[in-house]
Amino acid sequence: MRIIAASVSHIDWIRSIAQRTWPHTFGQILSPEQIVYMLDLMYSHDALTLQIVQKKHQFVLLEHEAVFHGYASYELNHGQQGYTKIHKIYVLPVAQGKKYGLTLMQHIEKIARVQHQKYLVLNVNRYNAAVNFYKQYGFRIMGEENIDIGHGYLMEDYIMQKDI
Repeated sequence: MRIIAASVSHIDWIRSIAQRTWPHTFGQILSPEQIVYMLDLMYSHDALTLQIVQKKHQFVLLEHEAVFHGYASYELNHGQQGYTKIHKIYVLPVAQGKKYGLTLMQHIEKIARVQHQKYLVLNVNRYNAAVNFYKQYGFRIMGEENIDIGHGYLMEDYIMQKDI
């Protein structure tokens, strides 16, 4: 197993994993229409290019046996010095339970530590089972946030933080 730094050349892989992961992750939480809308909003080729090139989000892919099983993106010093924001972390449904998500999280935390960051922060849908994964990894709920993403859709998130 290895984690590689992703670039614009990996966008199709990231999109493919997202399209296979989101219906499984959010199928009981969001309508199919909202999932399609959000995938287009956040995972179109243009949206991912913007995140990588202009916003400087660092994407990584987890590879095992020549297959990409998951990805994550993060940003050092997000909003203020010392805060590393985990923007995305997803593992294919068939690969869940193999500690790939934990491996991605540990990779980001290691980078954050080397860069003298103090906190890992993330947003997660309040009804997503991943809330428990984050709690087990040491995150705590710091607040709630509702984000209007257009077309009458709202992201209802917890804001979670871990001291590192």
